[in-house]
Amino acid sequence: MKKDFILPDIGEGIVECELVDWLVKEGDRIVEDQPICDVMTDKALVQIPAVYNGVVSKLYYAKGDIAKVHAPLFEMIVDVAAGDAPVVAAPVAPVAVGGKVVEDFILPDIGEGIVECEVVDWLVKEGDIIAEDQPVCDVMTDKALVQIPAKHPGKVVKLYTAKGHISKVHAPLFAIEMDAALAAATPGSAHVSAPAAVQASVPAAAPVAAVVSAVATSLPVGHKALASPAVRRLARELSVDIHRVPGTGPKGRVFKQDVQAFVSGATAAVATPACAVVTREAAPAASSCSTSRRVEPIKGIKAAMARQMAESVATIPHFTYCEEIDLTELIALRLSLKDGLAKQGVKLTMMPFFMKAMSLALNEFPILNSQVNADCTALTYFDEHNIGIAVDSKVGLLVPNVKDCQRKSIVEIAQDLTRLTDLAREGRVSPADLKGGTITISNIGAIGGTVATPIINKPEVAIVALGKVQQLPRFDSKGHVVARSIMQVSWSGDHRVIDGGTIARFTNLWKKYLEEPSAMLVAMR
Repeated sequence: MKKDFILPDIGEGIVECELVDWLVKEGDRIVEDQPICDVMTDKALVQIPAVYNGVVSKLYYAKGDIAKVHAPLFEMIVDVAAGDAPVVAAPVAPVAVGGKVVEDFILPDIGEGIVECEVVDWLVKEGDIIAEDQPVCDVMTDKALVQIPAKHPGKVVKLYTAKGHISKVHAPLFAIEMDAALAAATPGSAHVSAPAAVQASVPAAAPVAAVVSAVATSLPVGHKALASPAVRRLARELSVDIHRVPGTGPKGRVFKQDVQAFVSGATAAVATPACAVVTREAAPAASSCSTSRRVEPIKGIKAAMARQMAESVATIPHFTYCEEIDLTELIALRLSLKDGLAKQGVKLTMMPFFMKAMSLALNEFPILNSQVNADCTALTYFDEHNIGIAVDSKVGLLVPNVKDCQRKSIVEIAQDLTRLTDLAREGRVSPADLKGGTITISNIGAIGGTVATPIINKPEVAIVALGKVQQLPRFDSKGHVVARSIMQVSWSGDHRVIDGGTIARFTNLWKKYLEEPSAMLVAMR
């Protein structure tokens, strides 16, 4: 089956690049992740890897040519039998009518390792006139909510994927009618019909056990599974032979829910991507009432968080250390600065102080800003303090991080923090802001609660949960009872590399900077 390889996003703001060298030639057999060519952007030399196994049938550009991002780079014959490619029809030429051309918009790469996404909402409808860079739809990956913009102005002719359904990266998302001259400016553009997996109607909801048993009995000997790379990866992670999993999709295609049902013994109910399924169980003859249950699939960011937290608990020996911090002086300092900075457009909360004080303490205890390798034989220490903050967003828990806190002032940290939390709450934080964290803060106190046992954000080695600030009675230096602003903090550490004494001494220093803001000021560089 012939398929175009679409040049993916290779850097923020990059729309074209120079093809420096081909590392393969027409007729060569290639495998997934094999380097295909070197391209030069205005920032760096980038090597483009293959996505599927197959044979290179055509190279669209010569050495030295300018290639466009999101346009076909080369054509290949994909090994469909191995199940490494999604079901798509062979490309045909764009359809030109009266100076206009109807062309498919190909869903671009929307994150490292992302091969599919759920269409959360269409922001346009068929027949709408759209402008370049106008948001067309919101899609959900397992990392974030992403908004897809239009590449060209024109008229929306067809929406290929229904709201709530799954769309594949590098497959058509919608068709657009635009000026033929504009379409001709994109070399190697091709019209690709909608994937059969998307066009096919989703099977009606039925108990998975019944579906699996019916299909399993008809599986031929030596059956080869038809599945995407993401589904095969999931099967490998769960130690499942994918060739034994009955597929419920078109032509027996295996979906993620098929693998999960196979692992769980097929006791759950299959839900369509568009909506949750309500199942009603028959009541006993002696009873006149029935029970209703709503089955909702765990997907997207929630599924990614579930996997991450389970792996962290299973592989890291956690220990927890709790302490209380008197924030009375720091709260007074923040209130004295708040209004003046607000006039400059800076929202000053307590969090920038917590982050800056933590960064100063990390200078003295760098082991808390390290990461351990998989078999716990080596530690990597980081000079940059990329402090993450757990945000309860509408799409699930996100942990963006403020980069290089050791170099930034409290005001600069506050500006970065405002930007990240606003984006995270909408689920639109960029992958770059989610990567590279070295230590994490979870602010449970913003919602309520005092003490927690936070789960380490692997591969980091420590995390702290901040409790709510309470007015509590304490004794002053003269023995008088006074009201103080007290916050409980709960640390979790990786006991393979951090001992209790180290985290206690680190917390004492962090606590000193927060309880005595003047000490924090003196320690700043």
